[in-house]
Amino acid sequence: MGDDKAVTSAVADIEEAAAHEVSIANPVEACRACLPACEQLIERIRESVTRAVMRDGRIDPAELDMRQSTAHGFAWYATYVEGLKEMVGWAERLTAHGHFGELEALILQAAFGEYMAQLVGGIPLSQVEFVRPRDFGLGDDALAPFGREPVTLLLTRGNTDAVRRRIAELVAAGMDTGTYGASGLEDESLEMVRDQFRRFVADEVLPAAHEWHLKDQLIPNEIVQQMAELGVFGLTVPEEWGGFGMGKTAMCVVTEELSRGYIGVGSLGTRSEIAAELIRLGGREEQKAHYLPKIASGEILPTAVFTEPNTGSDLASLRTRAVRDGDVYRVTGNKTWITHAARSDLMTLLARTNPNEPGHRGLSMFLVEKPRGTNADPFPAPGMTGGEIEVLGYRGMKEYEIGFDAFTIPASSLLGDEEGRGFYQLMETFESARIQTAARAVGVAESAMELGLRYAKERIQFGRPIFEFPRVYGKIAWMAVETMIVRQLAYFSARAKDGDIRCDIEAGMAKLLAARVAFANADAALQIHGGNGYALEYPISRVLCDARILNIFEGAAEIQAQVIVRGLLSRRRPAK
Repeated sequence: MGDDKAVTSAVADIEEAAAHEVSIANPVEACRACLPACEQLIERIRESVTRAVMRDGRIDPAELDMRQSTAHGFAWYATYVEGLKEMVGWAERLTAHGHFGELEALILQAAFGEYMAQLVGGIPLSQVEFVRPRDFGLGDDALAPFGREPVTLLLTRGNTDAVRRRIAELVAAGMDTGTYGASGLEDESLEMVRDQFRRFVADEVLPAAHEWHLKDQLIPNEIVQQMAELGVFGLTVPEEWGGFGMGKTAMCVVTEELSRGYIGVGSLGTRSEIAAELIRLGGREEQKAHYLPKIASGEILPTAVFTEPNTGSDLASLRTRAVRDGDVYRVTGNKTWITHAARSDLMTLLARTNPNEPGHRGLSMFLVEKPRGTNADPFPAPGMTGGEIEVLGYRGMKEYEIGFDAFTIPASSLLGDEEGRGFYQLMETFESARIQTAARAVGVAESAMELGLRYAKERIQFGRPIFEFPRVYGKIAWMAVETMIVRQLAYFSARAKDGDIRCDIEAGMAKLLAARVAFANADAALQIHGGNGYALEYPISRVLCDARILNIFEGAAEIQAQVIVRGLLSRRRPAK
């Protein structure tokens, strides 16, 4: 009995010592060595889902719907593993350039420690939904690789209280410079772009953003003009059409910094990005020559007019009609959730031109010019009416519903040369839109973390800053870790897009996880604020409302998971 007590005591001493150790040796090598176990689990899950929903080499829609929770769980599991893979790639790039420091090492090991624990124990699909290995019919044998080194090392020591405390201390040390870990871009020009937009946000956006939100007013025209002068609207437009010809990675950097100040500002460029890509990829030469330079300069502000009442993500069910009548089309129908509609000059309008073609094949895209409206008369055009939809957050551009009653547009408004191409033209923009939305979410996530950190350092309770309490610094540390994970997923997707590599799955993963992280960070930061966070005067109340929309637009989380799982089952492995 005495020997048993001695062994128990020795084990307890070892566990206590481990709990106070921070960094592990060779974290990059250790984390890289964990990836095979993660990938093996993904393959076992893939096999299970394939058996459940595939028939004769094709996805059976009825089976997929019936097993939606586990199928979407596969998408989430794969997203976690992709995030870990990109974190290793991030660490390797930093190491190669001599930028892999203590904070980066701790972020890496904490990411692996926590995400692998969730791979084993279960992943939250939302606050009230979870999926675990057993839900895929997997037994202990599927988790056997997670019982071997170095996985067990990361599981036990990767994300301890001591690790979280040190991450929080290092993050707090970077508060004045806004640096919470190296980006891993290793591109001096992109970092210069980041600095430029960070200064703009600090000087022009942050001092006024909360007032814009509280007054529910449009972002001032002066700010829009300054953004145009900075090149926001022409960032990815080719130089031949008056833009800067930069890639999606640059777009991520700019969007992230703008959204860090205010999601509305970060989103101002989204409609220009979508419209310009629609025109660049599907437009006639005269349409490109006419519209792209004006979009790039900010002379034209576009808005996307796609969604209809009761259709949501089901674009194939759109009912708004565009009927050809000689040299014009007459548009009749209703659209909703149109962002920045009143102040826009150009609508990218998706409507049904062939009522006899079912689903998406009868849809066409139009480039429709319109006059700018006012608060009193938002849509001063014959055959066009509408009004504002009041919303919780995301207020800087306002949301509208629009009704068309024989609204007349020139036949030349048709995007491209033929009808029935609208859905396909829109699909070509999905990757860029989701990458851009992921970048917005990264900016919002970092904004929430900064607000929580600043308040935790300043708020004194029980004689000391609340930052010193484990339940507070632990939240801040994990916010920093998970923000870095989704940043790397967004950058990975952007690099793939810049390299003309298909990245629909990867862009979807970035958007899916980043949206959840943004809201989780905002919620945690508000909790740190306590009752004050619930007061409208504190900016975190705005950030919480703004963050919530990210899990809905550009494909709700459930739709995004559906797209990802379909892609994963159709394409064996994400492209690298």
